[in-house]
Amino acid sequence: MRILFLSFYFRPDLSAGSFRSTALAEELARRLGPEDQLEIITTLPNRYRSFSVEAPPQESAPGMTILRVRLPPHRGGMVDQALSYLTFAKSALRLTGSTNYDLIIATSGRLFTAVLASWIARRKLRPLYLDIRDIFADTISEVLPRGVALVTRPTFGALERWTLRRASVVNLVSRGFTDYFEPRYPGMKFTYHPNGIDEEFLGSATASAVPAARAFGKPLHIVYAGNLGESQALHLVLPGLARRLDGRARITVIGDGGRRGHLEAVLQAGAVRNVEILSPMKRAQLLEHYRAADILFLHLADRPVFRTVLPSKIFEYAATGKPILAGVAGHAANFLRNEVPNSAIFAPCSIGGALEALAQLRLETAQRTEFVATYSRHAIVARMAGEILLIASAKFPRGEPAAP
Repeated sequence: MRILFLSFYFRPDLSAGSFRSTALAEELARRLGPEDQLEIITTLPNRYRSFSVEAPPQESAPGMTILRVRLPPHRGGMVDQALSYLTFAKSALRLTGSTNYDLIIATSGRLFTAVLASWIARRKLRPLYLDIRDIFADTISEVLPRGVALVTRPTFGALERWTLRRASVVNLVSRGFTDYFEPRYPGMKFTYHPNGIDEEFLGSATASAVPAARAFGKPLHIVYAGNLGESQALHLVLPGLARRLDGRARITVIGDGGRRGHLEAVLQAGAVRNVEILSPMKRAQLLEHYRAADILFLHLADRPVFRTVLPSKIFEYAATGKPILAGVAGHAANFLRNEVPNSAIFAPCSIGGALEALAQLRLETAQRTEFVATYSRHAIVARMAGEILLIASAKFPRGEPAAP
């Protein structure tokens, strides 16, 4: 059996897509026989300009071969991202041109890796498994100017339909996506496997009754780790929240993204003194910052599209046992309320709401044993790998036939 796995991000890159695709590929490789082949086509690390790590263009690992495409320099804007995806697609088509596969797999956050996988599956008349991490057609409509969105949304919708209808199975990382996808694609086989908790974060919780800061009368330490982009909208909430907490809390922000410069400018203009911004770092270092934190912070922009998502950051935050302060709505808010004890939710961009939610938190670290057992990444990718190998053995239908 020969399997092609497409992922724009893969180890050692830092992103939810990288962690997810790496774990799934390793689980598949573990299950394949000695005569089977798993070929991964991805990119050289490119998620953040401020985090540089080396990786070979070609790598052989147990049970798999990894081919990494070099992308042109980019600054993260939409035009740069489009050029990067085009470079990735052209290279992937060249690398797969004369090779026959038994199954095509793709994990995709911005649709275009899924489009590429669908194209290859149609061309080679092979079954397709898609792991979808976002509703791209809705998300891009929220980001683009209104006039541009009205013109382009039908095109993205048609591209999405063309892509998904080729798939045998489509996995969705959030149950919040159900109302969007299921009515549009009746009869399609959907599964729901979320991001889960990576092994590095399992067992990271160490129970303590009172955070060190509270015990010694020092300001609370609040930590945010993740992307600093339009979707997170930290520039709209963090400066005002930090000013209100001056003398009571210090805030550490770890990450990078398209809105980092704007966030820094707003903090400087407001003479905010209790926020420190650090560049992305390896996960072992990140864990040390989590351990030193009293509270972990999460935020998404106040837009309807973000009511359906389930941020991957929730899973690693929850595994630490730390209190969670989250400015989210919709599915993510309900998930935290129902699944993660000692998390406090406020309406996105509401500084007053954040302060009220902060007062509701119990300032203690505790084990979330049931959550960790349910959402370990190993258990999730084990289920996904089993379903994928059923497709490869032709126990699922192969989606609509390729166009003539």
